[in-house]
Amino acid sequence: MLIITIDLVPGGYESFRRTIGSMRIANISNLADVSDYDVEATEGANPLTGAKSRNASCTVKRHDRRQCVWALLAKASEEIMKADFSELNRT
Repeated sequence: MLIITIDLVPGGYESFRRTIGSMRIANISNLADVSDYDVEATEGANPLTGAKSRNASCTVKRHDRRQCVWALLAKASEEIMKADFSELNRT
């Protein structure tokens, strides 16, 4: 499984670092040379736009595992952008 965490570091000041998103990419094809992957993504709330936290899931189909990790991340990002995000009920 790949776990990608996206941190925002405003102005480069580490003391203000905060996680604004994450993605989990899990192989569901028994590590076959050409595999399918489940993808789950979460975005944090955005106080600038008033958007609430949300999540989505999708599948990447028929990815050639001989490609670099960035190729898989690009495909996962492309598919998650098409996914139906739902708001998280966090209080």
